[in-house]
Amino acid sequence: MPESGRLEHWVAVLTRADLPVLKQTARDLSALREDDRMLNTSSIAEVIARDPIMTVKLLRYLQQHKHKKQTAEVVQVEQALLMLGIEPFFSKVPPEPVVENMLKPHIAALPAALRAVHRSLRASEYARDWAVQLRDLRYEEVRIAALLHDIAEILMWCFAPGPMLEIRGIQQKDKTLRSRDVQQQLLGFTLLELQRELAAQWGLPQLLSTLMDDSCANQPRVRNVVLAVNLARHSANGWDDAALPDDFKEIGELLRMPAEQVMIMLEADEGIVCDLSKPH
Repeated sequence: MPESGRLEHWVAVLTRADLPVLKQTARDLSALREDDRMLNTSSIAEVIARDPIMTVKLLRYLQQHKHKKQTAEVVQVEQALLMLGIEPFFSKVPPEPVVENMLKPHIAALPAALRAVHRSLRASEYARDWAVQLRDLRYEEVRIAALLHDIAEILMWCFAPGPMLEIRGIQQKDKTLRSRDVQQQLLGFTLLELQRELAAQWGLPQLLSTLMDDSCANQPRVRNVVLAVNLARHSANGWDDAALPDDFKEIGELLRMPAEQVMIMLEADEGIVCDLSKPH
């Protein structure tokens, strides 16, 4: 299959697919549904906020079924739930299938998929906290953009675990290889290209697409997302990762504080000890 065709193939597969959610998401939503006192849009949104696939599943559904009269883009989860309604949400966007069940035949891919989800969650927390510090009143938009920044990677772990394990294996053997080069070689496209195509095909809000686009990193809100994603990615390798001192410096520039103060802030939040004086 030509490389452009392979990209089109995966866009079509993921557009038709019933996207899986985390087992914990399914459990938490089921528990809420059985408790009338706790069941409301805020409590549902709180559960969805911890699951990037459930978040994009809801936004995708809303975009595909939006009313002709709807002119404003819906980016926030609670806003989407208010528009859809609680019962229609459970019937039209059910929390199933489950990622952990889906990957049972490919159990080696499950930890990697869950690590990618956890990394996205950490990035979303960093992005939200920094947006609040920068007095961005629409901080929830920034949080969701960081949460969904690597959604194509997460979905490919679920739907193409074999090639994704192969990509990881090649990169582990040779750490000098660029991710996008290995992805191009094995998939015929990069995950970034897939992400952009999915965002366009699913009609995700333009604001969200812009916030997730690293090429727009000269904009402060996009810079926030990029730096949050970088910090989550690099710190996942351990807090002695060689890229972290540069991350701290750039985060400091965003928040207008010295890199040392960024480290102190992270130490307080994470209970970690960073040492910028170490040679890297």
